[in-house]
Amino acid sequence: MKSTLNLTQTAFNKFTEFTKSCMPDNENLVSSFYDAKKFMRPLGLGYDKYDVCPNYCMLYYGVDAMKTNCDFCGNLRYKPRNPTSKGSNKSEKQLRYFPLTPRLQRLFMSPHHAKDMTWHHFHRSDDGVMVHPSDGEAWKKFNQDHQDFASDPRNIRLGLCTDGFSPFNMSSNVYSCWSVIVTVYNLPYWKCMTRPFMFLSMIILGPKNLGKNLDAFLRTLIDELKKLWFDGVNTCDIYRKKNFQLRAALMWTISDFPAYGMLSGWSTHGKLSCPYCMEHNKAFN
Repeated sequence: MKSTLNLTQTAFNKFTEFTKSCMPDNENLVSSFYDAKKFMRPLGLGYDKYDVCPNYCMLYYGVDAMKTNCDFCGNLRYKPRNPTSKGSNKSEKQLRYFPLTPRLQRLFMSPHHAKDMTWHHFHRSDDGVMVHPSDGEAWKKFNQDHQDFASDPRNIRLGLCTDGFSPFNMSSNVYSCWSVIVTVYNLPYWKCMTRPFMFLSMIILGPKNLGKNLDAFLRTLIDELKKLWFDGVNTCDIYRKKNFQLRAALMWTISDFPAYGMLSGWSTHGKLSCPYCMEHNKAFN
């Protein structure tokens, strides 16, 4: 991980040096990777680091934050070190989590985006054609069951997408990374699920597949979603020039069938693999 970061810094510095050479003399571009991070820090879009069991059993977070051994496999949290060496302990594996709440609040800091966050409430399809998720039965049923949430159209509807990918050549050794992305569905259909509004929540590093341990990594995101659902967060709506209590709800998840099994805990193998057909599955007749 450290060598990858060093390569990123070197590549960024070389790119910056080349870019500055093409600009006028009075340019004010940042000159290094460090200066770029320093420039971005006041925006408040940082990340949190959490130690993880090397076997993906648990996350050292919340009530488990001070533990030094895994509750399940017994593995040590930190790498062995020389007792005479200085410095802090090095964890066996880490998760970098990008908090969701500040990015949702930031949507209401732009007048254009703040206005579009209520587009779903004022534009409904009348001809029975589904042009936006708000035209679907799931959205309408949710509004009926949670009228307090639906009463303020600024409250955000979210979707969660996840899948594994190999960052290296497919012919090399198997190495599986997992990305978890949260999407915003309040926006118009020409903005909904476009790259600027798909928020990367975390990247879970390999090398091996997570299996059913994906939920250990999702604890941070689940806790944040619960807070956004039950309590909300005070947010400034720059378009309407007033504050409101922003709440959010996770409407659904998007994944392939194996990832669905990891997210839900349902066994996607065997006779009861289909969560809808259950024992009426005709594949085993």
